Amino acid sequence: MATTDEAKDRITCHVLDTSTGKPARGIRVKLELSPTAPPTPGGGLHANLGAGHGSAPRVFESQTDDDGRIKVWLPYSSPTSSGEVPVYTLDDVLGDLAGPSRWTLRFDTAAYFGGDDATFFPEVAVVFRVDDGQRYHVPLLLSPYGYSTYRGS
Repeated sequence: MATTDEAKDRITCHVLDTSTGKPARGIRVKLELSPTAPPTPGGGLHANLGAGHGSAPRVFESQTDDDGRIKVWLPYSSPTSSGEVPVYTLDDVLGDLAGPSRWTLRFDTAAYFGGDDATFFPEVAVVFRVDDGQRYHVPLLLSPYGYSTYRGS
């Protein structure tokens, strides 16, 4: 059964392990507004999404599925959080932003390859621009000693 665009978040990703020629399943990925994102026009929310307004930055997480894909993001809850589960969606956060924003995908490649000494890149960070109303698919081609990315469809 095909997944419709409505069932997917507006930002998705896909990881392929080029050393095996297969999808990279089980990679933990975080999605967050980049701290260097420029302020939005008209005084809207900026990169910290609430810094100075009493709310924490919005961060999301997920894990690649058997096909190496992430279609839906969950709010990130740090290991040191007090047990409260954050309640917000990616659409909520994107809807609160006015104008373009910068986002970062952080792929935990060390855990996928079996530790820091098993890969030259223990984390891959991909920073990209998001415009209002657009959908983004960010593929990552990965091996222990290299990676490549591009804007997918």
